[in-house]
Amino acid sequence: MKSMRCTRQALGFTLIEVLVALAIVAIALMAGMQATNALTNTAARQSDLLLAHLCAENELTRIRLIKQMPVVGSSDSRCEQVGITFDVAVTVVPTPNPNFKRVDAHVKNGDVPVLKLSTVIGRF
Repeated sequence: MKSMRCTRQALGFTLIEVLVALAIVAIALMAGMQATNALTNTAARQSDLLLAHLCAENELTRIRLIKQMPVVGSSDSRCEQVGITFDVAVTVVPTPNPNFKRVDAHVKNGDVPVLKLSTVIGRF
């Protein structure tokens, strides 16, 4: 009879191989989470910009509808859009041509500046 030798066969992965695979998966998941976080922040910023733009446009349109030359100086107001309150500071400054004035609308969300929108208003 031939002698039978029992050889041990590898039936699974070694601990090192499992740890390396877990590390690779963890790194891939972290990269995915960072990308998702960046997209979420960008979407929130775009939403704030859109709402701030509405507030600034409302103030500039209000000044245009008065049909008078605005008085040089500053004024503050609050604007609520979709439950978010923005602070709008409107500044009117003279231009070299006395028939025109520049109007700047600075929109902030709390202490964070969000948008600055400017226009020129002339005599009617």
